[in-house]
Amino acid sequence: MSIEEFDLSDLAERIKRHIPPTEPPVGYLRGRSYFRDVIVHEIGCSELEAEELVDSLEMNGYLRFEGDPSERSRAESRWAVRPNE
Repeated sequence: MSIEEFDLSDLAERIKRHIPPTEPPVGYLRGRSYFRDVIVHEIGCSELEAEELVDSLEMNGYLRFEGDPSERSRAESRWAVRPNE
């Protein structure tokens, strides 16, 4: 699998369909794990490949953590999934 093969916008949309609109993932690490698991389920790749895709989605703005993972009080913030970035 090559990360370049994937349309990140489409992948973000597929992730977004799994999330109830009123319950976005909370917590930096829990959110990343949730996204990884959805990607594994959706495209059938390995967990390592899914982690790389989560990194790419985050770096390109499709997944955005609304807190600061380095600050304990903000590490429990929510994630936003933006397929149209």
